[in-house]
Amino acid sequence: MQKPKKNYQLMLDKELAKLTAEGRVPKLLLHSCCAPCSSYTLEYLSKYFEITVFYYNPNIYPEEEYRKRVAELERFISEFPAEHPIRLIEGNYDPDEFFNAVKGLEHIPEGGERCFACYRLRLEKTAALAAELGADYFTTTLSISPYKNAEKLGEISEELADIYKVTALPTDLKKKGGYKRSIELSKEYRLYRQDYCGCVFSQRERAQRHQTEESK
Repeated sequence: MQKPKKNYQLMLDKELAKLTAEGRVPKLLLHSCCAPCSSYTLEYLSKYFEITVFYYNPNIYPEEEYRKRVAELERFISEFPAEHPIRLIEGNYDPDEFFNAVKGLEHIPEGGERCFACYRLRLEKTAALAAELGADYFTTTLSISPYKNAEKLGEISEELADIYKVTALPTDLKKKGGYKRSIELSKEYRLYRQDYCGCVFSQRERAQRHQTEESK
């Protein structure tokens, strides 16, 4: 029997209401994939948390693209008027970590098991660092994308929370117009918006789609 889907936005609403009632500002380690996805996420969550943004994305290809994305994230954080402090930690950029994580899954289309392995790689580094830093919660910006599986992200996060003894903040950031708001903020802050997820496989799929569209 299939498990009922969890409403991660409702779960987040309840958690934020509890924090507001308690009057405390806990520490959140937020994995970030890029500046556009972080824009709304930080606007939303920085009202409730002291946030450390963790930029760990060894999946991004090529390195020039990686450097461009992290620079845009750093710029956005420096310009954004957050209610509570936001700082940035850049993780290690070693593409071999990504290729080892998805070995044997290279030919699976985007959105499938290869992506899930990539989620786990980045979320595990985040959960481990959250434990090391003594953060109260960890989560990721990934769920803001309509192309990312929020249910799978939540499932992996909950597994890692049990392992690393850090609370996974439930999120489905595309809800409540989150994705639309991220587009608005990207325009406002003139953020670079990439047109592929980041890895070499998604880049190839994008190129193939373009070729197919042009040949029609």
